[in-house]
Order: sequence, then C-alpha cells, then structure tokens
Amino acid sequence: MSRTPVALLSPADRDRLIALRRMKAVALGALIAMAVAFVLAFWLQERYTWLAYVRAAAEGGMVGALADWFAVTALFRRPLGLPIPHTAIIPTRKDEIGRTLGEFVETNFLAADVVREKLSRTRIAARAGEWLRVPAHADRVAAEGATVASAVLGALSDDDVRDLIGDLAREHLIEPDWGTPAGVWLQRIVETDAHHGAVDLAVDSIATWLDTNAESFSGLVSRRLPSWVPKLAHRFVDDTVYHEAVRFVGAVQADPRHPARIAIDGYLARLAEGLQHDEATRAKLENAKTALFDSPRVAALAAEAWHTAKAGLLTSLADPQSGLRVRAAQAVREIGERLTTEESLQRRVDSWITDAAVFLVDRYRHDIASIITDTVERWDPAETTEKIELMVGRDLQYIRLNGTVVGALAGLLIFTIAHNLIPGV
Repeated sequence: MSRTPVALLSPADRDRLIALRRMKAVALGALIAMAVAFVLAFWLQERYTWLAYVRAAAEGGMVGALADWFAVTALFRRPLGLPIPHTAIIPTRKDEIGRTLGEFVETNFLAADVVREKLSRTRIAARAGEWLRVPAHADRVAAEGATVASAVLGALSDDDVRDLIGDLAREHLIEPDWGTPAGVWLQRIVETDAHHGAVDLAVDSIATWLDTNAESFSGLVSRRLPSWVPKLAHRFVDDTVYHEAVRFVGAVQADPRHPARIAIDGYLARLAEGLQHDEATRAKLENAKTALFDSPRVAALAAEAWHTAKAGLLTSLADPQSGLRVRAAQAVREIGERLTTEESLQRRVDSWITDAAVFLVDRYRHDIASIITDTVERWDPAETTEKIELMVGRDLQYIRLNGTVVGALAGLLIFTIAHNLIPGV
C-alpha cells in the first residue's frame, strides 16, 4: 500500500501502517474463510443437506466482503487496476475535495456569528489570567519574550540602526525650527519665575565650589602683576579676589532681588523675545543646533550609546536572574492577577478579543479557508491518498469485515425464508 519507504514514515504513521496491514489481513482472512466454507458446503451439500444453509451464508458473506472491498478500494485506487468509472475517488477528485472542504470550513466555522457565539461563552481573559499568575508560567512568558527580543536585537544591523537614528534625529530635531518654540517656552518660564530654582541651584553650586577650592585662586590674579611687586602683595591680592567672590555669591544667595538675579531675569527675557522675533538670534540657535548634531563626535556618541544599550539589553535578556527578566515576570504575574480578579477588566479584554477575532474572520475568512484549498491542490495525489488511507484505512477495513458478517447473515436469512416459504426450493 505505502509508496513512501517505511523508514521515512513518522513513528505514528508506522504504527498506523502496521494496524492497517493487520486489519487488511483479518478482512482478507474472513473472505478466504467464507470462500473455503462455500466450496466445502457446495461440494458436500448433496450428502449433508444442512450444509445448504452454510453454503448460503458463505455465499452471502463472500458477496458482502467483495462488495465492501470494492467500495473501500474505490476510494483510494482503481480495483484490480481496471478503469471502472467513479473509482480512485480521492486521487482523481483531490482538488475538488479540497475546495469543498475549504468552502465547508468557511461557511460553518469561519462565520462571524459562529465565532462571536463561541468566544462569548469562553472566559478567555479569566483563563489567561489564571495561567499567567502562576509563577512558572510567568517566568516562561518572560523567557520566551526575552528570546524573541534577543533574536530581534541580534538581527538588527548596527549600520541600519545608526542610519535610522540619524534620519529620525534629522526629521524630528534638526529640520524643525527651534527658535520660536524655545522662545515661547523660555518666556513662560521667565513670566512664572520657574527659572529661579535653577538660578538658586547654580548659585549654591558655585558657593560650594568656592568653599572647597580656595587654593584655585592662588596666582589667579597675582601672576599678572609686575615682577617687582612684593610676594606678600601677591598673596593679599589673591585672597582679596577670593573673599570678594565668596562675598558676592553669598549676597546673591541671600537677596532674592540682587542686581545679578535681576540681570539674569532681564537677559532671559531678552533672549526669549529674540528667539521669537529676531531673525539673527534664531539663526544663531539654528546654526549651533546644526553644528552640534552634525558633529562627528555626536555621531560617535550616538553609535556608542546604541552599542552599549544593545549589549546591556542582550546581557539582561540572557540572564534569568537579571532585573529586567525578574521585573518582566513580575509584570506578567500582576497582569494575570488583575485578569483573574477584576471582572470589569475581564469584560473589556474579552470584548476586545472577540471584536478583533470577528473582524479578522469576517474580513479574511475566504483567505483563511483558501489555505486549505491551496494546500490540498499542492499535494501529490499519490501521497494524499496514502496519508488519508493511513489515517482512516484501518476503520474502513472494519467495514469489509462487517460486510462479510452482514452478508453471511443476510444470505442465511434469505435462503432460510426462501427454503421455508417457496415451494420446491
């Protein structure tokens, strides 16, 4: 029966082939037994009249066995190789069977109302939540997600990513005008005094630096004095400059209306005005922005940042104990817990899934069903016949065996009725 070498069959198909051959042998054995019984009964019925009943039963059994053998064989091939019409149904009508099967699936299984009714009775969100909140399952989801993410990162070309980052930066950062938005933003900051906190932070930082770096003023001014000035005067000048700087910064810290603060407010207000209305100021900002982004150093820093981020992500994704994997698994468990306990969330998720499934089925059901039709059309007729026979052939052999038994009983019954009711028989 099998054209495919047994060694190439899957273990399941090998088991089916063995079972099929065994049932074929049983069905053939029943036919042979009926034939032997018929010959013996036909030969000896003149001597033993009761053998006429055996002959009738055997004759009916042979007819039933042969008829069912023909019917079963005609599904898969031509009986005895004869070109009998309406035989070898599966190989000759394979494509039609595939189209019919595809239409059946499309009509009865991929209908929108069928899908909606089925999904409406299925607690998808609750079941998913119960599964996801199990720690082992959450870890598995996180692991699978990490594997997919690692594969995607590994497949990305560093050059392509760098070009993409450059294109996105140019499109969203370089090409748009910064002047007017920056001026509006800065004006709002000045009007609401939101910049005072930054000024306080800067002044405090300067004061802290002065407290810890007094030695930095040594020679700052004195090295510019004439050589004939005494060394003591050098030290006095440097100390005076340092103390004046400390006193000035302290005054700025203590007085919210210090002239330096007012000067900063005025400068920022003028800058905001210029960025909004002065072409020269806007041009300076745009030139500085372009020079910054076009700088080879900035491009190198972007590439280095991508390499560092990629390496860090791959390392974290590969380590089951990394913070990223642990937090991902924890997030999955939290999602599962919410899906299990929050009925409102369950209803929303179930509704989303149902609506999405119905939309996809309603829009693409013909394309989905055509997968069956196209797949069956690509199958080789001989291989198709072989696989179908392996799947259902064993059960069909029972039909042959049942036909033998039913034929024998029918032959015996018919002969008995005729013998007892028809005169002269």
